[in-house]
Amino acid sequence: MLRSLFSGISGLRSHQTMLDVTGNNIANVNTTGFKSSMTQFQDTLSQLLTGAGAGQDGLGGTNPAQVGLGVRVAGITTNFTQGSNQMTGRSTDMMIQGDGFFVVRKGAETFFTRAGSFDFDATGQMVLPGEGALVQGWMADANGVIDTNGPVTDLRVPVGAVMAAQATSSVTYEGNLDANADTGTVLHRTIDLYDATGVPRELDLTFTKTATGWTVGATDGTDTVADTAITFDADNVLTAPATLTVGGVTVNLAGMTGFSGLDTAKAARQDGHAAGELQSFTLGADGTIMGSFSNGLKQAIGRIALSSFTNPSGLEKAGGSLFRTTVNSGDPMLGTAGGGGRGTLAGGSLEMSNVDLSSEFTNLIVAQRGFQANSRVITTSDEVLQELVNLKR
Repeated sequence: MLRSLFSGISGLRSHQTMLDVTGNNIANVNTTGFKSSMTQFQDTLSQLLTGAGAGQDGLGGTNPAQVGLGVRVAGITTNFTQGSNQMTGRSTDMMIQGDGFFVVRKGAETFFTRAGSFDFDATGQMVLPGEGALVQGWMADANGVIDTNGPVTDLRVPVGAVMAAQATSSVTYEGNLDANADTGTVLHRTIDLYDATGVPRELDLTFTKTATGWTVGATDGTDTVADTAITFDADNVLTAPATLTVGGVTVNLAGMTGFSGLDTAKAARQDGHAAGELQSFTLGADGTIMGSFSNGLKQAIGRIALSSFTNPSGLEKAGGSLFRTTVNSGDPMLGTAGGGGRGTLAGGSLEMSNVDLSSEFTNLIVAQRGFQANSRVITTSDEVLQELVNLKR
């Protein structure tokens, strides 16, 4: 039987595979996070008809004579170039700008994906729609501290989450007391303090101008500090009292000054707050999910984990825009966005498919013509065989 028949058959099979790959790429032109594939061909074993001969006296060397036995698919490579950015405005849509994969869990198996179109289920867990895969990362503790060195876990952003109240332990006052203020001038500077349950109380610092300078007194409605003389050094920076203690709260006055013509004394900040309920959240470029609470404060809720691979082309497509590791992809290197060669995150955006339609339609033509040419080889071989059969009438 003619070798060309089997070469033609191998060409049909290989170009059919190329058509299948190209068709799948075109079908996923609008699939979020989809990575296109490319078919690579390789010739098969060549049959040796005549071996190479070495040169001898009066004769030159001869080259080997070989007949190829067809073509085969050497590999189907995934193209991991960046897809285009589609703005959605949804706070749960996330796009990786650069290398890396989101980490998700389905049952006991971990998968990786570039598709960042996430949603929440009834329990507040971040999931991939359709798949139900749970997004992995690190949850913050009650104080908003995230330990990225610990194991990853399911990320949750529960609606109605509560930020615990924090008792005030210190208050800072800043600004300037006018050295030329009239004797008898009284300034009240108040700020709210909080106890451990979040109940507020008002701290009132009273600055009084006397004939010899300024004095300061304080009260929080329960505890009172008597008026104390304020002294400044040669540079008009306060030297005493540097602090006051009112109801167990330290009041820091060290940053105040005593220049003439300015009256800017104020309560700058305190470290306590009332309890608050989660109202919304935003995503930072490093993957930190920052919650906004009803008490006006923001606190980290969790941080999304990303993974990188030594050989991402070695990952196996698992359907649903998911990838799983193989022996040739290398182990996943988990970490945070923006570190270790991993890209940053953009909220309110999705990475679209990286399929290039112009290239795919060109590949479609190439595969079609290759298929036709190989079918012509089979037809021609059949005609030759027919001529051989017709030799005997």
